[in-house]
Amino acid sequence: MPVVVVESPAKAKTINKYLGDNYTVLASYGHVRDLPPKDGSVDTDHDFEMKWEVAADSRKHVKAIVDALKDDNALILATDPDREGEAISWHLEETLRGRKAIKKDTPVSRVVFNAITKSAVTEAMKNPRQVDAPLVEAYLARRALDYLVGFNLSPVLWRKLPGAKSAGRVQSVCLRLIVEREMEIEAFRAREYWSVKAVLATPRGQEYEARLTMLAGEKLDKFSLTDATAAEMAVQAVESRDLAVASVEAKPASRNPSAPFMTSTLQQEASRKFGMGARATMSTAQRLYEAGHITYMRTDGIDMAPEAVHAARDAIKDRYGDKYVPSSPRMYKNKAKNAQEAHECIRPTDMAQDAASLKISDADQRKLYDLIWKRTLASQMEAARMERTTVTLASADRQVELRASGQVVLFDGFLKVYEEGRDEPAAEDDDRRLPQISEGEPAEKRGVTPEQHFTQPPPRYTEATLVKRMEELGIGRPSTYASIVTTIQDREYVRKDKGRLIPEDKGRLVTAFLSNYFRRYVEYDFTADLENQLDHVSAGETDWKELLARFWRDFSAAIAETSELRITEVLEKINEVLEPHLFPPKEDGTDPRLCPNCEAGRLSMRTARSGGAFIGCSNYPECRFTRPFGPPLEGDAAPAIPPEGKMLGEDQGDPIWLHDGRFGPYVQRGVVTEEVKKPPRQSVPRDWPLETVDLEKALMLLNLPREVGTHPEDGVKVWATIGRYGPYLKHNDEPAARGGSTAPLPELDDVFTIGMNRAVELLAQKASSRGGRGQAAKPLRELGEHPAEGGAINVMEGRYGPYVKWEKVNATLPKGTEPEAVTMEMAVELIAEKAAKKGTRKKAAPKKAAAKKPAAKKPAAKKAAPKKAAATKSSAKKAAGGAETSEPAEGKTAQKKTAARKAPAKKTAAKKADGASGDPQD
Repeated sequence: MPVVVVESPAKAKTINKYLGDNYTVLASYGHVRDLPPKDGSVDTDHDFEMKWEVAADSRKHVKAIVDALKDDNALILATDPDREGEAISWHLEETLRGRKAIKKDTPVSRVVFNAITKSAVTEAMKNPRQVDAPLVEAYLARRALDYLVGFNLSPVLWRKLPGAKSAGRVQSVCLRLIVEREMEIEAFRAREYWSVKAVLATPRGQEYEARLTMLAGEKLDKFSLTDATAAEMAVQAVESRDLAVASVEAKPASRNPSAPFMTSTLQQEASRKFGMGARATMSTAQRLYEAGHITYMRTDGIDMAPEAVHAARDAIKDRYGDKYVPSSPRMYKNKAKNAQEAHECIRPTDMAQDAASLKISDADQRKLYDLIWKRTLASQMEAARMERTTVTLASADRQVELRASGQVVLFDGFLKVYEEGRDEPAAEDDDRRLPQISEGEPAEKRGVTPEQHFTQPPPRYTEATLVKRMEELGIGRPSTYASIVTTIQDREYVRKDKGRLIPEDKGRLVTAFLSNYFRRYVEYDFTADLENQLDHVSAGETDWKELLARFWRDFSAAIAETSELRITEVLEKINEVLEPHLFPPKEDGTDPRLCPNCEAGRLSMRTARSGGAFIGCSNYPECRFTRPFGPPLEGDAAPAIPPEGKMLGEDQGDPIWLHDGRFGPYVQRGVVTEEVKKPPRQSVPRDWPLETVDLEKALMLLNLPREVGTHPEDGVKVWATIGRYGPYLKHNDEPAARGGSTAPLPELDDVFTIGMNRAVELLAQKASSRGGRGQAAKPLRELGEHPAEGGAINVMEGRYGPYVKWEKVNATLPKGTEPEAVTMEMAVELIAEKAAKKGTRKKAAPKKAAAKKPAAKKPAAKKAAPKKAAATKSSAKKAAGGAETSEPAEGKTAQKKTAARKAPAKKTAAKKADGASGDPQD
């Protein structure tokens, strides 16, 4: 029986079902080997020799294949039909030959199929071939490039730019896109403009909206009406004239469907319609592919197999009728630059099966399949036919002209099934419908209004628009988009907020450094050209080692040039580049880099020994002013508390200071000395603006707690002070004593002004609300015994509102429900929901453990040790980056997650690996 090897266990299970018992189908769990995450894995002095290592968690999978080949002397490599799949097959063959599992007489073949269906798999088995050498060489070149960039550029970042984590060949270019877009947004200055709209009516009373397009005989452009005055004059001009329909122009229009999905467009549409990230989209698509529902999901092709086209047309005819099927099939031109790596589009394997008929249980898989199915059918449907109508209205003197436009869908065509999402909102009148309007008829004015507008900055990238931009520039390839977008977020160079990608300050730092000292390697054209050269390698047109030699010659020289750079020189250059961001101009025109503390030094970016960056004064250590890295926040310009503290005055010979501490501002009597290590201190209330804290207020705080007097009932002293939760009263013999009763004070000022009568009243109110000291609170309502479990059910008054209480279960009443309206049935239902959610229902006592078996525990612990070590190594390798993978195989991902939980990578190894990767897909 031949041994068939695929990447994942899910794929193995599906294929085994089609091939039957005549084959042994095993999973490699992704790549079985990779470059070790250390220097020298790509030897630039010996013709770029690459030193591979079998991953610790892959050894058992390799062993399983080796064992199977002992009985079945035939190997079929059936990994994915792309460069990455070809590389996995090559790695497997090389590893098995190295272990002598493949003998001289062992036949080794490679089969590929674009869909995991019985017909596709059995047909592929009839047409075996050898591993495609050019595709493997393209993989080797890409992997070597990513390694050389990561392991040579990242250490430069660590030395010259503390706090930076890593740089990558494509990752850094992608980051530059996001940073430059943010700089465009910051440099943008909004421009005001106005428009005038009128609500008009036909003689039949049907209303429609028109926009002013001509005033005083001159055509208006976007910025013709610059302010409210101009807009109001335009309104008066419209209102003072009668309007009539000058012309009605109706033009037929049509819309053709979009092409079927390829990798980038699927990621974009899933992001627009479902908010799914690129990685989540590809992971979900992987599951659909392995289940045999869709064709291969990493593709830059949009063409469709002829049999699939006919199946789609038949499905359209059966579901929607002949009129939705065009007379001839639609053909889409493939955008792939390299035919060897171009595959069919992403489509359903069975056009007749929609998401409902497949009964897909996973919600994400169900909606993604539905999206693919609808897009594929729509791509072979008739165009939508519309009528676009433009109505021009004018005054008799032709001084004022307005225009109304709209459209009517005459035949929905492909729109019956699917309409592509948009990255930005559509124009207002794209889908507006107009009533019947005839030329020459009068238009009744029912309202003329001016509208203020401001120009908008370019929008931040979403994952969808970023992938689209990368595709336009030719950066990256289908297998890399998801990992690149994810990597820059994992490195904390970029954060996602409401779906938009925003660069972090450390991302700006890295981009500024690379743009100044390695500009060529973050240029869009250079990166795109390198991708094209890799495509030439996969087509067998370029020697991969010559490509590496050319790249390394120039890149190593650029690395060498940075060795003489001083950190201060680098920082000053970055200060200069990021000055508009770090030190934006002030409204009063003063120097934004002048230190607000000493008013003599200049502010600039500094780095800390522990890593990271901040803004500090050049007069350090005389001036210790600092602020976080980034643009100044409100209040940064003139700090209320200097770094060394602010002296407020003296009292009884002691200096009174205002300091800013770890937990906020506080006042202090005296200074820290050898004798007095903890002088009297008191936190400044949040309600007090720091600029109002003077000597008088500081002394008020330092004199707390304040003695209010002696309680008339028991002779115990009452104190007023400020605690962790605000101002309150203490009923104690001593100000620092524990125990006694307390009561909150309504206002902060009460601490300094409250008298004994009011204090006694507040303490009494608190005692009565709690039923007295040590007594349980009284219920608002007593509902009775729990009908099933027993025990009293009561409605109680809580700190955050009324709630139902039964034994140890407290269930908050729904918002707007009054305590008087609570019934026993409602209370039981609320208690059941809360108990189920919190797991507070009574449970049976756990059974006692079995007899002691110390001997059984020790061997188990010993067995776990090697796994832990292996996981550590694997985790470090994962952080460092490995081969450029399409997506991790399902089983391998789970193993790595488990290993990471059991044995996190050592700190030093992780630090090195984290930065020196170049990242798998870079």
